[in-house]
Amino acid sequence: MNPRSLKLLEYGKILARLAGFADFSGGQELALALLPTDDLRQAQDWQAETNEARRLLLENPNLHLGGVFDVRPLLVQAERAMTLRPPDLLDIRSTLLRARALQRSMTRAADIAPHLADLGARLHVSDEVANDIGRCISERGDVLDSASEALLRIRRELKVAHDRLMTTLQRLVTATQNQPYLQEAIVTQRQGRYVIPLRAEFKGRIPGLVHDQSGSGATLFIEPLATLDLNNTWRELQLAEGDEIERILGKLTALVATEAPAIQRTVDTLAELDLILARARFAESMLAVEPELAPFRPQSVARPGQGKHGRGRAASKGADEQMPPIMHPGSTIDLKRARHPLLDPLTVVPIDVWIDDTYYSVVVTGPNTGGKTVALKTVGLLALMAQSGMHIPADQGSRLSVFEGIYADIGDEQSIEQSLSTFSSHLTNIIDILEEADNRCLVLLDELGAGTDPEEGSALARALLNFLLDRGVTTFATTHYSELKIFAQATPGIKNASVEFNVETLAPTYELSIGLPGRSNALAIARRLGLPEPIVARAEALVRPESLESEVLLTEIKTAKDATLKAQSEAEIRARQVQVLEADLRYQMARIEEARRVVLNQAREQAQGELDALAAELTQLRQQMAGLGVPGSPQSAHRAFLSQAESALATLIVEQRSLPDKVIEKPPEVALDGPIGVGDRVWVSSLQASAEVVTLDGADAQVMIGSFRMNIPVRSLELRAKAADLSAPASNSRQGGGGLPPSPGLELDLRGQRAEDVLLLLEKYLDDAFLAALPWARIIHGKGTGVLRRIVRDELRRHPLVKESHSGELNEGGDGVTIVKFIRNQDG
Repeated sequence: MNPRSLKLLEYGKILARLAGFADFSGGQELALALLPTDDLRQAQDWQAETNEARRLLLENPNLHLGGVFDVRPLLVQAERAMTLRPPDLLDIRSTLLRARALQRSMTRAADIAPHLADLGARLHVSDEVANDIGRCISERGDVLDSASEALLRIRRELKVAHDRLMTTLQRLVTATQNQPYLQEAIVTQRQGRYVIPLRAEFKGRIPGLVHDQSGSGATLFIEPLATLDLNNTWRELQLAEGDEIERILGKLTALVATEAPAIQRTVDTLAELDLILARARFAESMLAVEPELAPFRPQSVARPGQGKHGRGRAASKGADEQMPPIMHPGSTIDLKRARHPLLDPLTVVPIDVWIDDTYYSVVVTGPNTGGKTVALKTVGLLALMAQSGMHIPADQGSRLSVFEGIYADIGDEQSIEQSLSTFSSHLTNIIDILEEADNRCLVLLDELGAGTDPEEGSALARALLNFLLDRGVTTFATTHYSELKIFAQATPGIKNASVEFNVETLAPTYELSIGLPGRSNALAIARRLGLPEPIVARAEALVRPESLESEVLLTEIKTAKDATLKAQSEAEIRARQVQVLEADLRYQMARIEEARRVVLNQAREQAQGELDALAAELTQLRQQMAGLGVPGSPQSAHRAFLSQAESALATLIVEQRSLPDKVIEKPPEVALDGPIGVGDRVWVSSLQASAEVVTLDGADAQVMIGSFRMNIPVRSLELRAKAADLSAPASNSRQGGGGLPPSPGLELDLRGQRAEDVLLLLEKYLDDAFLAALPWARIIHGKGTGVLRRIVRDELRRHPLVKESHSGELNEGGDGVTIVKFIRNQDG
């Protein structure tokens, strides 16, 4: 990528923000040195890594690289045999231990983060180095006694020598005969030797070596001759301890040097992981999304009016004949509600930017400070971020090509050192861009042709755009020249765009509108600010009539477009409301059906209870009459009455049991062809219900679903039966008088049944369910040992009435339930 363009697009500021999310210096260095790739596969892999890291952080927000240090300079020291100090060794140990923990985390997350799991597999944790450092050095950086047997022995001897020395010195300073000679009864140190403070006028009263004196000269610090050997022994052991510590540190350093290449690779990998996690945190902070990186499509002729967005310009036949065909480079830019990543997310105005098959150059016009440059930088920065593995601040569905080069000429610059004006500076940069850019590149040009005579600048701008167009370079350019609006409107492959300006508030809206050139607002602003009307009118008279007409036309087009967008937005809102209402209606109908089933079941249970009670009373009366044993016709009459009552009761019981458990509406397998008419039976797929057409009104139909009337588009209905067919008598009834046999219910509970009884119960239930035209059934056999389940499923696989069977879903009972679907019954 061109370094100057990266600087002009402020890519460095993006990297600085990214580095702020890294946990240690290795990741920060990688972030600050990150450059966009021009390889599609590499960019897609980076995007996948960022996406995985976001998922990982969502599950484990505390995932971090705290405790990792960039120990690579220490490894160089170790390889040069420069002894590492305890804090350095502790940093190496901490890094290795954290690498081990991260390796485990990445391995456990392999399902949701395969790329990061591969990265974790590259972490080499030297257990020997980490364990030896931990055994030899404490968390405070002290070399432990356990580091070596020699060190343990020396420190034991050192303690004994120190105790003997201090005992002797304490005896000297506390002796009564020595009290007059001492400044204080204390023991102190000078030059690494234990001494006592002797008053200068009593020099020689206590034999010893003078090591120091006070500032006033009144006190001499002497080492008594009585402790000289003890002090020497103690000092010698101190030196031996230091030598042993250095030997231990040298040994640990040599061990680190042996493992230095592996540790180096581990730190490099940790830095990569830190960068990936930083990209994920950066994306979360911006509420960014993963862009779809699209390959370049094969080059094709850019034909106006045939874009996939349907927003292309229709070119005239004459223009097509006069101008050579423009070859579209196959690039993709489709940014939805894109936001500049460096601006305040609470105030930045999102923009939609796209190119389609009809054009690949965009000329943006609009007022100064109106956001043209921001729009240009937004496109460039988001492309750079996407090719660097960063998610972009835009909406889902945003798509970008991976460009081999991204070039920009933005800003008001002049080179003092080279005595170049603003125009010359820009032109020098553009010349460099033209030498390098091809049809796999993106070029961003701000205020093209500015800084010189307007007529010449406009001509130069048109020539530059034509050159880039002929080369097939994807280009975005901003300008305030009216001639470039006309040029873009008349040239295939180029599309006008504008940044809007609110004349009422005299402020830019920063909204980008592709397809419409920007309007000139100078006269409107002048009138709004209060410039005398005669002056404004005189200025309007001096403007070419065709310019005024084009401005009026642009205003009308803008108004019509705003109205269309508003109507579209309102239509989308109404569509969402209809979806909500449909869902609510389905829910309400389901509740009504459930309530109906509950009421029917309760009524059946109540009727059954009353019938059972009545049967019991009749039986009791018959028994009582038999016990009376009274001869004669009255008793015979009573018995005849009881027989009639029992017969009527039996009839009621049969009728009550024949009530279905639930009315199930099942649409026919195949919809009928032909127009839908009043009285036809139709299927409403959105409500999963059958209905009857009541009235037809053009494209809408009023249907009756139960007791509900609804207006539904005819295109949403499927014809199931014509009105004439519904009124004809049924030709093939199942039971002479018509109607279905009693339903055995949608469930058969076999739990607790003996194995030999199961097949009989199952066979009878399947026959009854098929005859009752049930579409499916639920066989409950439980889990248990699995014997009952195996018997049931073996029988279902062989049964001629069963179309298919499978285990229930988790909310249906799982493996303890088998769902049965019957073959289609051709008899009814």
